[in-house]
Amino acid sequence: MREILDIQKQLMPDLMDIMKKRYSILQHILVSGVVGRRTLASSLDMTERVLRGEVDFLKELGLLESDASGMKISESGRQLLEDMQPIIKMAFGLTDLEDSIAKAFHISNVIIVPGDSDTSVFTKKELGRAGAAALRKYVAKDDIIAVTGGSTMAQIANNLAISSSMKGSWFVPARGGLGESVDMQANTIASIMAKKTGGKYRLLHVPDHLGEEAYQSLIQDPQIQEVVNAVRSCRIVVHGIGDAMVMARRRKVDNDTTSSLRADGALAEALGYYFDRQGNVVHKMPTVGLRLEDLQRVEVVIGVAGGKSKGEAIASVLRHGQEDVLVTDEAAALEIMKHV
Repeated sequence: MREILDIQKQLMPDLMDIMKKRYSILQHILVSGVVGRRTLASSLDMTERVLRGEVDFLKELGLLESDASGMKISESGRQLLEDMQPIIKMAFGLTDLEDSIAKAFHISNVIIVPGDSDTSVFTKKELGRAGAAALRKYVAKDDIIAVTGGSTMAQIANNLAISSSMKGSWFVPARGGLGESVDMQANTIASIMAKKTGGKYRLLHVPDHLGEEAYQSLIQDPQIQEVVNAVRSCRIVVHGIGDAMVMARRRKVDNDTTSSLRADGALAEALGYYFDRQGNVVHKMPTVGLRLEDLQRVEVVIGVAGGKSKGEAIASVLRHGQEDVLVTDEAAALEIMKHV
């Protein structure tokens, strides 16, 4: 396969460009669900005239359908995209990038989607779709799946659907989260994932970060203890990775702690832990839920994060060495490789 692509690049470089362009059109429509031509042209940075010709061609092939509400992918188009995935990854150079990151950080599986989540809402959605596919690949019957909060995790939830393997699964929040937007909380995302897949869920009604006295009091509560025990016995963890200072602001961390994080060189945050450039933990939030030491017995840890701005933060968390699977985008992956 790789040799054929190399030959095509040399003899017919324009053919590769056309294939990439048409793949991008189909992929954007798939991720969007239903989209109008003007919106799609703007997202692809393409003129409506050029897009019209491509769309008409794809319709003739039966890969697209359209009505008054807009364009949508056909079942044939959906199948073609799935079949093209390995070819496109090679054509974009993503296969080599996946292998390089997996080898550098000793990760079992790295999945990279094209684009930059920082600048493209479609890439963010595709990241969520890839994260959902990764979860489906590893889930088993009656699993307990712990999930964190955040916008990327919300995209994963949106891309899940009822499946036989997930119907008996329990979705639980990896940690408390009453201090942030309700839509982005781990509780909300766990419940959406359960409803989307036909699974079940438990909620953890505690603040995201606590003082030591409040922490000790809450952890003694029998109902909270029951949920925490379920969280800590999970087989799969799906979590996001954030920039340390951005997450400190989002979590409403006090000024003294923020100054301490900055002085200690904190670059990344995951599961309430802050990591420096070398992957060392420099600060831990006293949260009720999953602890870093619990990850050592978790069978599958899936980290999902993208965007060029997060590249160094993701590399920092990978150096700590707990991830089994990384789902990221091209822009973040290129930044990660700069810090190998």
